Amino acid sequence: MLTAAAATIRDWATELGGVGLFILGALDSSFLSFPQVNDIIIVYLSTKTPSLMTYYAGMSTAGSLLGATALYALGRRGDGTFLRQRFKADLVDRLLRLYARFGLLTLLVMAILPPPTPFKLLVLLAGTSGLAPWRFLLAVGLGRGVRYFGTGYLAVLYGEQALDLLQQYGTQAAIALAVSVLVAGVGIFIWRRTRHTGEGQL
Repeated sequence: MLTAAAATIRDWATELGGVGLFILGALDSSFLSFPQVNDIIIVYLSTKTPSLMTYYAGMSTAGSLLGATALYALGRRGDGTFLRQRFKADLVDRLLRLYARFGLLTLLVMAILPPPTPFKLLVLLAGTSGLAPWRFLLAVGLGRGVRYFGTGYLAVLYGEQALDLLQQYGTQAAIALAVSVLVAGVGIFIWRRTRHTGEGQL
């Protein structure tokens, strides 16, 4: 259930269409939080005008990427100390271990999942760890793109029922999709590593 303020913002963004989705996506992925409001608006607008689904999803993805980049830039300016002062140290340590083990896959998966996953904290960690900007943009862009285009496709496929499906099964679907991406990514990593090992033995 949206709060009155979030509902007002949703209505405002809906009136602006793609531009509203861009602005809302940028704010939500940076210093403010509007959980799943972008997803709801994409469903609503794509149901009304299915032919513009790719535009709505694309604007949401671009806005989210811009907002996340602002946090990433902030992280690059620090050494990580402020993260432990602002967030729980054990959460920071867990994310660091995940990031050290899976690298970009961690960021990609977090970009797909809806709140309350600590996406913003991981974006800051990516900045403090010195992740190359192009790698950051690739991971977040792919993750958010999968999420928002998937939501738009759901709206085109099921029409007005898509919102009910999103509210009832959205989290489970996002988790299943993220796990699929993670498994595929690990599989590719193992395949490449095995291939390089085999070439080295020739």
